[in-house]
Amino acid sequence: MAYARRFITLNSSIHETSGLLLRPPRILASAVVRAFSTLMSPPSRAVFYHDHGPPDTVTKSYSLLLIIISSLLLLALQLPNADFLKLIVCRIIELPPVEIKANDVCVKMLASPINPSDINRIEGVYPARPPLPAVGGYEGVGEVHSVGSAVEGLSPGDLVMSSPPSPGTWQTHVVKDKSFWHKFDRGTPVEYAATVTINPLTALRMMEDYMDLKSGDAIVQNGATSMVGQCVIQLAKLRGIHTINIIRDRSGSDEAKEKLKKLGADQVYTESQLDVKNVKSLLGNVPEPALGFNCVGGNAASLVLKFLRQGGTMVTYGGMSKKPITVSTSSFIFKELSLKGFWLQKWISSSQTEACREAVDYLLGLIRDGKLKYDMELAPFSEFHTALDKALGKHGSQPKQMPREGHNGGDTPIITRADIPTATMPESPDGG
Repeated sequence: MAYARRFITLNSSIHETSGLLLRPPRILASAVVRAFSTLMSPPSRAVFYHDHGPPDTVTKSYSLLLIIISSLLLLALQLPNADFLKLIVCRIIELPPVEIKANDVCVKMLASPINPSDINRIEGVYPARPPLPAVGGYEGVGEVHSVGSAVEGLSPGDLVMSSPPSPGTWQTHVVKDKSFWHKFDRGTPVEYAATVTINPLTALRMMEDYMDLKSGDAIVQNGATSMVGQCVIQLAKLRGIHTINIIRDRSGSDEAKEKLKKLGADQVYTESQLDVKNVKSLLGNVPEPALGFNCVGGNAASLVLKFLRQGGTMVTYGGMSKKPITVSTSSFIFKELSLKGFWLQKWISSSQTEACREAVDYLLGLIRDGKLKYDMELAPFSEFHTALDKALGKHGSQPKQMPREGHNGGDTPIITRADIPTATMPESPDGG
């Protein structure tokens, strides 16, 4: 009976976001009758996790019915359920229809990226996590499928994004209150719109919130090939700000340097190239940077600090190496350097929704004008597990992974490079 109580609790939580679930036959029948008299969403396929753990167990598809039957079978045979539940920590499952209430909007998701923070949420190590069980993903775009009776300003066929970003975007259909959705121009490449609310927004906020940078100033950053790094380079170039960029030593580093320079980078160095007594001797005509960005930690963070001028500031927004930041005493006493941290989630929480959307619209305008680009790899949603393996680094360095529903490349991923134009979202002939 202890297992039965635990099982019912799990599925009760699923009901809050997923609609119909395991109920006594009489209640389930009445719910089905109600579905015919109310507006319901289509069934949805979702990347679902009921517990925290390794995210790379996304290997098969399950329906809730299959999970329920398997669990009941274990109960009937009086077998322990713990091992079975561990096997389904994170799976693609089929969710039943959800009622669309008066202020709700049902969105058919078109694309949703895999970000490091998404992986950390599934692992249970990210500070802000949705209650379990949960559907993965935190940003994405889609097309309005249907709207509740009280919704104004949004209609079927409109393109919308989750802005500010919110959990549960790794599914084919999402039903949320209209306040979650932000309409955007159909001329925007859908894969760019799907990624603009986290990484490009992080780059913009860090450039504007810590120092009043002027044309002719300089920034130094590590992790320059990341999406944030690529955005920093381009945003700085538009404002006449120089960038000094640090990348890892790896095969293909020469190609990476050339790509970043095409985006507008002034200088690009591998970490080993900076193993010199005075890194500032490499600056040439570029001024000493007042602001630095760190997303790596360890030695890469120390290199950023070495470049900073007197009274400079290093902003940390990630720690991909999982190594600590080490700062010399002289950096604080004699150079008076400042170390700060940036967390987009906190900025969103403390900011008005409109401020977030204004910043996003500014970035989308740059994208439509061809002034902001970055690398992505598009793959069908059915190949989500492969995209996740790439995002976890199992296949070496890879572009941002973008599972996309309705991806028209079959089973073949499509690489979207920063130096190659991207097709825009076609007009929908029937508006649906």
